[in-house]
Amino acid sequence: MLRKTAIVVALLVAGALLPSVPAVAVPSITWHGCTTGPGDVLGAELDKAGAQCGDIAVPVDHRRPRGRKLTVALARVKATDPAHRLGTLMLNPGGPGGPAMELVLAGPLMPEIAARYDLVGMDPRFVGRSSPLRCTWTTDTFARSAGPDLRTFRESVALAKDLARGCSGNDHELLRAASTRNTARDMDVVRAALGERKISYLGASYGTYLGAVYLQMFGSRADRFVLDSSVDPEAYGPGLLRPTAPALDAALRNWAKSAVGQGLGETADEVVTTVRDVARSAERRPFEIGKYTVDGHMVPYLFFANLYDDRPASQAEFAATVRTLRDAAAGRPVTPSEGLAALLDGLTTGSGSATDRAGTPVICADRAASRDPATYYRDIQEHRAAEPLFGPLARNITPCAFWPVAPAEPATRIHNTSPALLLGSTGDPATPYAGQLALHRALGGSRLVTVEGAFRHAVFLKGDKCVDAAARDYLLSGELPADRVCRS
Repeated sequence: MLRKTAIVVALLVAGALLPSVPAVAVPSITWHGCTTGPGDVLGAELDKAGAQCGDIAVPVDHRRPRGRKLTVALARVKATDPAHRLGTLMLNPGGPGGPAMELVLAGPLMPEIAARYDLVGMDPRFVGRSSPLRCTWTTDTFARSAGPDLRTFRESVALAKDLARGCSGNDHELLRAASTRNTARDMDVVRAALGERKISYLGASYGTYLGAVYLQMFGSRADRFVLDSSVDPEAYGPGLLRPTAPALDAALRNWAKSAVGQGLGETADEVVTTVRDVARSAERRPFEIGKYTVDGHMVPYLFFANLYDDRPASQAEFAATVRTLRDAAAGRPVTPSEGLAALLDGLTTGSGSATDRAGTPVICADRAASRDPATYYRDIQEHRAAEPLFGPLARNITPCAFWPVAPAEPATRIHNTSPALLLGSTGDPATPYAGQLALHRALGGSRLVTVEGAFRHAVFLKGDKCVDAAARDYLLSGELPADRVCRS
């Protein structure tokens, strides 16, 4: 697809905060096979699917385009019906910190879209294969409950400090450059390098914020944008979890109805009581799950991580997890399931996906956080009665409170009339529906398709024909539907 390697463009365009810089040549994409060596499972899968992998040099600081460079990695699967090709569809799974190259393997799940678009997954800067930063953590995530009192909150403060130190060894110029605004600029460099006048985009979760920032900065270069489970653009940042506690509690109560009669209680209220009893037991005394020790900081996160999907298989798996936790809290020896063991391994050794490790520099670069621990504790205490289980997790202090550098730019204010299709569910526990409505208002040209009564995060390709048809039809026709409600 790369047709031009010396097109002169200004890389700093609408939305940048400094005066324009001299025009620079669009960099070339170096295409190659995807397998990097023995044991590269993803690379082998990409090669088997006929993908091309590429690298492109982009400025560390786009405001200084002739300065230091970093490498962004991408994968591409070309349209299977090139005679009717519509363009490039860039994909992002969210996070922040989620690598995107693997998403080009989703073509068989959306064959009509894959027929008409080149699918491109760009690992965001410092994520996956794109010049990754190193954060030395022994956990996969900073998300922990603050626990029941000031003593346990101080333990959270110590952890946040330690995690910030684990990232502080990186070059501070790189930490300042980790922002969503710079990732959006990278996307636009890739667009130009692909020879595309406009790009289309499909992003979920944090990927909706990245898409909205691109629309704000480069709206004239955007074609058809689909944003799945949108982030509130004003809430996004170090406090991105703060609004989630009520939605998580509602999702827990919805799940509890499915768990009635499965050994956790004979009514939904009894099931919820079992869950809360497990959390309180862990606060009083840590307990063992196989080789892992679980405490009051971790248990609410284990619940949180199991509430993203309300489909029957996920609900049954969560019920099995709660039974394991309940038995362990009672002192009975238990063996974790494969999925629970993987989650615990990531929490206690940092051996998991590392998405939050990669994403924390992005969050901290996007918006400043309060550096006073007392503000977090007051916030938790003020909401503890209404949010006893998830509030101390959602409102807890983060490593951004101790970050070694301040954001280089203010957060992007989203306010434009670019067309976009928003997808979501009313019970989304991770990006609550109120925030989805906020992005709908901020994008004045958008339309919203809602799955009513669903408690899931990310709804596209989750079995809802109404949602899938809306996204497919928009990407193929370019015609936005009216706002509509799909029944779960």
